[in-house]
Amino acid sequence: MSDSSGIALRVALPVPLPREFDYLPPADAGPVRPDWVGRRVRVPFGRGEQIGIVVGLGPPAPDGPELKSALALLDDAPLLGEELFASLQWLARYTQSPLGEVLALALPGVLRAGQQAPETRAYGWQLTPAGAAAVAGLRAGSRPRRLAERLLLGALSEDTLDIHVADWRAALRALAKRALVERLALPAADAVDEDPHAPTLNDEQAAALATLRAGDGFRTLLLEGVTGSGKTEVYLQAIRDCLRAGKQALVLVPEIGLTPQTLQRFRARLGVPVHAMHSGLADGERARSWIAMARGEARVLVGTRSAIFTPLPEAGLIVIDEEHDGSYKQQDGIRYHARDFALVRARALGIPVLLGSATPALESLHNVLAGRYTHLRLGKRAGDAKPPRVRVLDVRKRLLTHGLSQDVFAAIAACLARGEQALVFKNRRGYAPALLCHDCGWSATCKRCDTPMTVHAGGRTLICHHCGARAAKPPSCPDCASLSLQPQGFGTERLEEALATRFPDAPLIRVDRETTRHRDAIEKHLATLGDRPGILVGTQMLAKGHDLPRLTLVAVVGVDEGLYSADFRAGEKLAQLLIQVAGRAGRANLPGEVLLQTHHPEHPLLLTLLGGGYPAVAALELAQREAAGFPPYEHLALLRAEAPTEEAVQTFLREAKERARPAMPDAIALNGPMPAPMARRAGRARGQLLLACAQRPMLQAALRPWVAGLYELKSARKVRWSLDVDPIDLY
Repeated sequence: MSDSSGIALRVALPVPLPREFDYLPPADAGPVRPDWVGRRVRVPFGRGEQIGIVVGLGPPAPDGPELKSALALLDDAPLLGEELFASLQWLARYTQSPLGEVLALALPGVLRAGQQAPETRAYGWQLTPAGAAAVAGLRAGSRPRRLAERLLLGALSEDTLDIHVADWRAALRALAKRALVERLALPAADAVDEDPHAPTLNDEQAAALATLRAGDGFRTLLLEGVTGSGKTEVYLQAIRDCLRAGKQALVLVPEIGLTPQTLQRFRARLGVPVHAMHSGLADGERARSWIAMARGEARVLVGTRSAIFTPLPEAGLIVIDEEHDGSYKQQDGIRYHARDFALVRARALGIPVLLGSATPALESLHNVLAGRYTHLRLGKRAGDAKPPRVRVLDVRKRLLTHGLSQDVFAAIAACLARGEQALVFKNRRGYAPALLCHDCGWSATCKRCDTPMTVHAGGRTLICHHCGARAAKPPSCPDCASLSLQPQGFGTERLEEALATRFPDAPLIRVDRETTRHRDAIEKHLATLGDRPGILVGTQMLAKGHDLPRLTLVAVVGVDEGLYSADFRAGEKLAQLLIQVAGRAGRANLPGEVLLQTHHPEHPLLLTLLGGGYPAVAALELAQREAAGFPPYEHLALLRAEAPTEEAVQTFLREAKERARPAMPDAIALNGPMPAPMARRAGRARGQLLLACAQRPMLQAALRPWVAGLYELKSARKVRWSLDVDPIDLY
């Protein structure tokens, strides 16, 4: 294909249209070759320009319009390798999404914008000759002096500085201003050395690792281990096996807050640079990690959901920690699930996937029962740590102070007196969920969402957690002018206030979305508390992944909110959350205690959880799902629509259903149109149509032509619509 005459480039563009676009090759790009597929290209589009990906080559359509020429070919080689390109094409088909948008999603922002690939070499720092001579003259005990003394022993990589020197960047800037240090490029990592810090595995850990080592090629292993059982140690030794074989490893974690701690531990143990990818990094940093993996220069990457799109030319292993976590599902745009896409990629790459969790998703357990996954169990905590003692506190007819019982206050006081730490867990941020008038019943609702506004800032500010609208607390009731406006319920801010009043001398740290907006905020909060006796107040950010050896008491308040939810996953989510947060207590040698404060101590889910643990809850929930026809026994697709008016939403959904019914087999149930559980959000009406089928291939086959037809509906132009295949909730 060296002759470019008569050849068109088929280009996928990041636009919401289910098609690709043909262009003539750039005039100065030379002869067209097959390896142009997978490269970026700049093309004219409408009145502007777009960056697209070449997805095919071929003759122009004989009766088509005259083609425009592409403006420039941006890469010397394909950015998307054969496996990743094919996997992304599968993802576009499965999610019923435009290929151009899916390919754009896989690229880091700077590459998506058409910029050149960044430099990927690893760097370190060393003292200049002037710096070595000046060390003795630096102020004793200062951070620049301590850093310079470490550099006297030799150059240190930036990864090593991250592990061993707190806040080294500020100290380094001070030294650099005086030309006392210089940056240097580091050679690529050599072979992996033995790990002198590796603990001896217990029998269960050793058996799990042996099972992983015994197999070959693609397979999925579910590592179910109670909190504190040493799942991370199994990950580390499996990754070291991968590195010894000259392969790359990808590790997914569910949240940014878990990434710094995981990075630090992995960097300290693996002996090679460990790269990161998550939304807390600058675009350039994410792009460097992506390109370093694509070139085979990086061997280990730890990242959140979007890291699953990283190229793996020398793939050896994919690890997904906390595999049950809902944050692996993208909830807007291209609604993919990183865990499920990891399985697709691993199959194509011929490598194992290791899923880890103390509370596996019901879908994963169902795959174990069906023989598709290998089940590995870690049933006891690593070392000498014992499971925490769990007590249910019946608070019916009991005095509560800002939502806390006297038993909780007494337990915290005893914990502090022992020199230990307590966690008060409430999965609701803010001061209170609602503001009510005690005289007439008026409540503060969001004008754009018709839902209660959450009280923040000690009762002074109202914020809608759905659209972000903000308002000041009114001085009096807008309906009756009463001054009896009272916050109802309690969130983390109100708990913090109550605990600060009761324990004024104890260090008190609140960890929720408001207090963790900055980079590495959770780690800095936990470092502030250190090993001192104190109190943590937090949401689910603290429920997983953090190792706090002095934490011995966990008090869970607000359990009741999850017991009667309409969400079909509510029981699973609540059990997972309770197990995860309870696992923070007593992880070292100190005994732990968990207090569950509830008005419903005899609820079946609580009794099942206390009597048989998570496996008993999972068995109960699976039986109920099968009887009710919910996943994993039925496969769902949810068509969502929103518009300024309810009429536009309902018209589109009715026409969508009319188009679907004649073309779909009777085995596919169509439910709706119906209002969304939140019928109005950010000033827009919302509705949905639910499709359900027991056979995934049948549902997929029916969706493809149906979704293509939705783009042709005139009513579709008046709404914002999306299709969510395998939704994790119906909201």
